[in-house]
Amino acid sequence: MGEIVIHNISKSFNEKCVLEEVNLKIEEGEIFGLLGPSGAGKTTLIKILTGQLKPDRGEGTIFGKSCSRLDREDYKMIGMVLDNSGLYDRLSCYDNMLLMARIYGVDKNRIGELLKRVGLEDAAKKAVDKLSKGMRQRLVLARAMLHRPKLLFLDEPTSGLDPAVTQTIHRLLQELKQEGTTIFLTTHNMDEAYRLCDHAALLNDGRIVEYGVPEELCRKYNTQNIITILCKDKSMVELKNTKDNAGRIMEYFQEECVESIHSSEPNLETVFMELTGRRLI
Repeated sequence: MGEIVIHNISKSFNEKCVLEEVNLKIEEGEIFGLLGPSGAGKTTLIKILTGQLKPDRGEGTIFGKSCSRLDREDYKMIGMVLDNSGLYDRLSCYDNMLLMARIYGVDKNRIGELLKRVGLEDAAKKAVDKLSKGMRQRLVLARAMLHRPKLLFLDEPTSGLDPAVTQTIHRLLQELKQEGTTIFLTTHNMDEAYRLCDHAALLNDGRIVEYGVPEELCRKYNTQNIITILCKDKSMVELKNTKDNAGRIMEYFQEECVESIHSSEPNLETVFMELTGRRLI
């Protein structure tokens, strides 16, 4: 039900190519990450998939239906957290949720349950313009969850948030995945993508340059293949991770002088840099 298929999607604005022959398949019930710097085309792709824009070429399908033909019943199964939150600043958290509950025909008793779930139970009567950025973002997420969507689009959901709020949102997304929600996440936070995503695609200048399981992508581009040993005397030893050095590594452990040991797998940031020659931010 929550599967997304993207076939040869291309899009240009004023002769500037924003997306070029993008092909992807996002499985039902997974967290998928579309990773890339600002201006890479991430938000444009979400707008195409949600029917807000039409591609110049190609097609996207959601729920087995073309994204250009989504109707009211389809949108009832979709939740969105985009850069423009659409919250009403003068209304309280509760009233913002109540307005959305009436639009979707959701039992208002669910509002309190969700505000508690995102840690805003005590702020239910507080006006939105009095909330911190992290509280606003949690409210937007609660609102997107209100109608129990089968598919949730998140565009940079933790950008600019402190680590504690980010961790709260990550926990909520994992819970939603366990409940069967398909999550399409855009981010340039590589640690976030590594922790959350079942699969990730790296987008650069409108093209997919790599796709796969984050951990496997990092291993694939481990060109250094080095073991670094920090000894208890604070000295550091670097050895190529080969069978010829296995005996030397074992000796350090036998002599009980190892404080820590690390392998050289890159993170997604360095994978992106190796593929494109540019940073993600």
